[in-house]
Amino acid sequence: MAEPVRGIEADVTGNAVRPADATMLGGTTDHSYVIALSSVAALGGFLFGFDSGVINGTVDALAHAFGTRAATTGFAVAAVLVGCAVGAFVAGTIADRYGRRPTMLLNAVLFLASAIATGLAGSASFFIASRLVGGLAIGGASVLAPMYIAEVAPSNVRGRLASLQQMAIVSGLFCAFLSNDIIARLAGGAGATFWLGAPAWRWMFWMEAVPSIAFLAGVLLIPESPRFLVAHGRRNDAREVFARIGVDADALVRQVEQSLRGEHRPRLSDLIVRGTRRLAPVVWIGMGLAAFQQLVGINIIFYYGEVLWKSAGATEQWALRINLLTGLVNILATIPAIALVDRAGRKPLLLVGSAGMAVTLAGLAAVFATAGVGAGGGPLLSYPAAVTGLAAANLYIVAFAISWGPVMWVLLGEMFPNQMRGAALAVSGATNWVANFAVTVTFLPLLSVTGLGGAYALYALAALVSLPFVWVLVRETRGKTLEQM
Repeated sequence: MAEPVRGIEADVTGNAVRPADATMLGGTTDHSYVIALSSVAALGGFLFGFDSGVINGTVDALAHAFGTRAATTGFAVAAVLVGCAVGAFVAGTIADRYGRRPTMLLNAVLFLASAIATGLAGSASFFIASRLVGGLAIGGASVLAPMYIAEVAPSNVRGRLASLQQMAIVSGLFCAFLSNDIIARLAGGAGATFWLGAPAWRWMFWMEAVPSIAFLAGVLLIPESPRFLVAHGRRNDAREVFARIGVDADALVRQVEQSLRGEHRPRLSDLIVRGTRRLAPVVWIGMGLAAFQQLVGINIIFYYGEVLWKSAGATEQWALRINLLTGLVNILATIPAIALVDRAGRKPLLLVGSAGMAVTLAGLAAVFATAGVGAGGGPLLSYPAAVTGLAAANLYIVAFAISWGPVMWVLLGEMFPNQMRGAALAVSGATNWVANFAVTVTFLPLLSVTGLGGAYALYALAALVSLPFVWVLVRETRGKTLEQM
């Protein structure tokens, strides 16, 4: 059967109809409503970033407050990622059963509860338990935001709208760094006494309550995903949502119904190729994308930035300022990714990013491998080496932010068929967080064994291997509707 001309959809009888997911109002395109919906969903990404980054300025203060050693401190930092893996795995299933919107509401409540409880923690075990709760919310948000955005966005702007998730994540990271820096500066240090007699690090976590409440309020105002509504027989409700988005509601409802015809309620077994015991190839590719995004070590800079730069000779104050710089670079570099993802395509951006990360990580490895040894056993960088290392780190962030940062989430939100999207996103999202946990929890022990040079060499190798993976296995999704996937 011949494919329809690009930009023209066909109804179930094969007759051409006007583009089903183009928003044509009075001859102009108006995406204001779908942008609003996507922005609310992306607030989960903001909390994802804030919760991930807030730990950055508190690591040493937590070790002092709870009397923990390096391995225990590393687990306290990485504990959230265990919750993230579980949250990502179960969120897709819950969303397929009860809806995207109710699951996002649950996420918002978990974010708020975790922010309050983490700041109140009086022991390492209670702190870890509170971070695990936050991790459930982060993992859920990492799956639900790209899922919801992909299911409400017209195909011609889906990449840009899905990239709002990454912009929200990096903005959340930056705001966490900024909040930590302001609180530490006002208090005189992360471990110093601040408002109401509580240590400053507790207030760093309590600040997360503000965006958590905003997310909760926003989710209460948005509708359920129209594709979920169609899948559950609520075609009139779905038609209303599609109509408000501005698409040809009747045609798109028919397309979604056609893609689901003869199918059953979503379940994890949908990921298995029928008649075999093997995962569908597209699921393996999604898991590979999710793993490589973390194996390049990006979150080491965001979770351990203060420790990293202090080990390179910076004071606590300067380490926090460098965090702000890297957070700002991350935001600025995400802007061109949003502009290019629907023009250049997903695959070219990934290839450029892999090459850029491999080169810059190799540069970082060389800088720290050739550094002297300071009085405390850490690297001792000369001024030119320190400038080179800082430049390489920020160029590495640029390479990640214009490619793997947003594009991986865009692809995961759109590359899977309707029937398996929730389950496949759950497995891929869990893979991302398991890889994140593995990289994060091994960093401090790796640092003590191989030094920063050895650690960055491993991350450079992962970036290099990701190049042939993308070149051979990843297919372009730009311009295709979710039903065409």
